[in-house]
Parts: sequence; structure tokens; C-alpha cells
Amino acid sequence: MTIADLAYPLFDYIDSLEEELISIRRELHQHPELLFDVHRTSARVAELLEQWGLEVRRHVGKHFGMGVVGILKGERPGRTVLLRADMDALPIHEENDLPYRSRLDGKMHACGHDVHTTMLLGAANALSRFKEHLRGTVKFVFQPAEEGAKPSPLDGRLISGGRDMVEAGVLDGVDLCYALHVWPELPVGTIGVHSKYAMAASSHFTVEFQGVTGHHSTPQLAVDAILMVSQFITEMKVMMASEINPLEPAVLSYGTLHAGTAINTIADNSVLTGTFRAFDKETVDKIRHALENRSQSIAESYGGTRSVRLRVGTALRNHPEAVRQVMEAGSRVLGAERTILMDTPSLAGEDFALYVEQVPGAFAFIGVGNADKGIVHSIHHPQFDVDERVLIHGAKLHVQLVLQASEE
Repeated sequence: MTIADLAYPLFDYIDSLEEELISIRRELHQHPELLFDVHRTSARVAELLEQWGLEVRRHVGKHFGMGVVGILKGERPGRTVLLRADMDALPIHEENDLPYRSRLDGKMHACGHDVHTTMLLGAANALSRFKEHLRGTVKFVFQPAEEGAKPSPLDGRLISGGRDMVEAGVLDGVDLCYALHVWPELPVGTIGVHSKYAMAASSHFTVEFQGVTGHHSTPQLAVDAILMVSQFITEMKVMMASEINPLEPAVLSYGTLHAGTAINTIADNSVLTGTFRAFDKETVDKIRHALENRSQSIAESYGGTRSVRLRVGTALRNHPEAVRQVMEAGSRVLGAERTILMDTPSLAGEDFALYVEQVPGAFAFIGVGNADKGIVHSIHHPQFDVDERVLIHGAKLHVQLVLQASEE
């Protein structure tokens, strides 16, 4: 059986998995877990991979050890392909009235990671049934904490799931890597991929100003942390408007601000958080230096101090050959008319950027929208949902990418 001939029985087998995949996705959807606290999800993933005969590595991750890797070796030598899915949910309260809605208040799979995990499980199931016909090796990587980062217990750095997995060596020996992400703006049955940048370098910051508390009647004896953070907020917005090339996509926004303890007491502490996003590394560096330098000069001018914590992101840039492979896979699985070369990248961030920074690969968007069914809400919305036909589409696309790598 040739690799081309293998697609037909594989796809027929995936079609037979539809009810099982829907059941898995709904189970995961009902039990969302955040960041690295994916104990139930990772255990379930590992259990299924072992059930299908894959070599399974649990507790993968240099810092937090919550990832799962399934390894499938073909009967003949060939390239190693890595396929990644993320497992974590968001701290959002679900507003859908569905039988499989989240059972946990304030937690929801509002970004479709339950779908990503299920699509990749479907591909692992199918490929394991036909491994005697495969060339090379497939690494099925299930990653925690794509939605954020936590301080490492080892060195204090802010670590996302992608960095945890990469630093644990999941890219060792890998020739190509791919990831799919659900996208409600695309109708179900379509796939889109960017020829170059897909996602921005999303960087997170926390700036803390420390002053001296005092009574409102004697402001000369105090150092006001609210005034420091207020000036910093304004100066950074002015910097973004006047010092960043307006033709270069970039944005800085604030998320939280905490300061003060009483209505008549000058605040001695203020903590500001936010993100900045850009594609060009020089722009990212310029914003980072401005954050550090302006906060320092403001603190000194008031007689206070400041500390800055940063997690500087990496832009997700697809590789040309991997893009071509995605376009070919989309054409074979969904049809050329449903395979789209996308123009405008997103200023959202994605830590799959850390994978393609080291290994050729591509990140593609798979359609889940269906206006007739009311599936129109964007990711991170409390009423986000998907057309579950995407589970079959995604599993087939993963499989097709593996088959194409085997052909060469």
C-alpha cells in the first residue's frame, strides 16, 4: 500500500470515530482546567494514548511537568513530525445552555483547546491502527498553559506551557511541526494559514511602584505611588503613539491596577499589569526598553522605587515549506476552494511560536463557525462554541500532514 493509498482507509476509519470524538470533546469541555493545573485532562489523554498502543511520556516539562507526549514509530525510517495540541482552559464563566457546558463555575474552554486535544487524539488513534504502513516517527504533544504563564519553581522566570515543553526537549530530533487552532471567523469545513506571520509576540508585564505612605493633610511627607503609576500609564501611551512607526502593527494595553488601602491615605504601593504586542523584534525591544526606562525615571523623580517583571513573547512566523504542506493537506482533505491563504495576521499571541522558532513548521486556523446553528461568537467569549464536525476535519488534516511528510 502506497502512502497515497493509505489516506482512504485512514479517513474512513476517522469517519467511524465521530461519535467517540464528540464524546471525548464534551467530556473535556465539562471539566476545564487552568494553566498548568491540568491533572485530570493530562491523565485522560495519557490513558487514551496508552489504550491505543502508543509510547507515552507523562509529566513532561522541565519546570512544571504537566505535559503528555505520545510517540508513534512507523515500521520504516523517515522524518519525525511533531503535532501539538494545548489542554488548558480560561477563567471565564460559561453562558451556554448546553448539556455539556462546563461543570466548574468560572472556568471554560472558551478558546477551543478541548477541540484541539480531541482532534489530535483522533489522529493518534487512527495512525496507531495503520502504523505498519508509516515511515518515520510522529510525536503527539499535549501541552498545558498556552493561555498564560506562571513563575517557575526552579528559577522564578515566567514560564508558559510551550516554553516548559521546549526546554524539556520535545523538539529533539523533530524535522517538522504543526498545530491547528479553531477559528469561528472561518466557516466549518475550511482551513486558513498565513504565508509568514500568524500571531504577534505577545509580551506580559507587571510594573510595581513603591512609595511612602502618609496622610492626605501632609502630602510633602509622602511619596505617592498612584501619581507614579498614573504618569507611567500616560507616558507609555504617548510613547506608543509618537515613537512607534504607525505602519508597524503594535499595541500596548493595561489589564489591572491595584493601589491604596484607604480613602484618606496616600498609597505607598501600586501594581500595574498589561500586555504589548508586535511582530518586529526591534519594535518589541523598543517597547520593552521604554517600559523599563520610563518606569525607572518616574520612580526616581518622585523619590520612590520600582520593579518590573516581563515575559517577552515571540512572534509566530510560519515557514514557507510548511505553509505549502498545509495548503496541500487542506486541498486534499477539504478541497482547494476551502483552503485559504490568509492575509492579515492576529495581534493575539501563541506560544507555538517557540516551536517554529527552532524547527520548521506552521500554525493554521481551522473553521468552526456556523451561523445557522448560532455558532458565531469569537474565542474567549462566554458563549463560544464550535460546530463539532471540525473534530473529523482536524483529525484528518493532522493525519494528512503526517502522510505528506512520509511521502518525501
